[in-house]
Amino acid sequence: MDDSRVAGQTQTTPSVGAKKVLLVEDDNNLTSIYMSRLDAEGFIVRRVADGEQALAAAIEFRPDLILLDVMMPDLSGFDVLNILRNTPETSATKIVMLTARGQDSDKQRAQKLGADDYLIKSQVVIADVIGRVKYHLGLGQSPQSKNTAQPGVS
Repeated sequence: MDDSRVAGQTQTTPSVGAKKVLLVEDDNNLTSIYMSRLDAEGFIVRRVADGEQALAAAIEFRPDLILLDVMMPDLSGFDVLNILRNTPETSATKIVMLTARGQDSDKQRAQKLGADDYLIKSQVVIADVIGRVKYHLGLGQSPQSKNTAQPGVS
């Protein structure tokens, strides 16, 4: 994995035919874990640390799926989700919210704004996250963990 950082972004070395994942996460420790595992699974991964960078990277990188944190500097994940869903170039991109916020009102807000899935960090392990990424990219069956699938958000 190429761990160089340019303007807060990290990108792994591309492989032919691999799906692209944009990781929007401001926690460097979590980023390291997710980047390593996504890279090991064969995904092309780019990481950005805030909402403004996420919007730019979504247009430039053209990911197949975005893993989007909610609580970030500048724009919140909800704001980013809303903008992405209302931008023609990104409106159909798969978006999985990956957040510490587990309140029902947050899940409902994500669903209303068009999130494809909503994962609560404290209730999932990395294998659950990878399983959901693969599922939404058509690379595997839906994991049956009770902590990954949220009502109304699939």
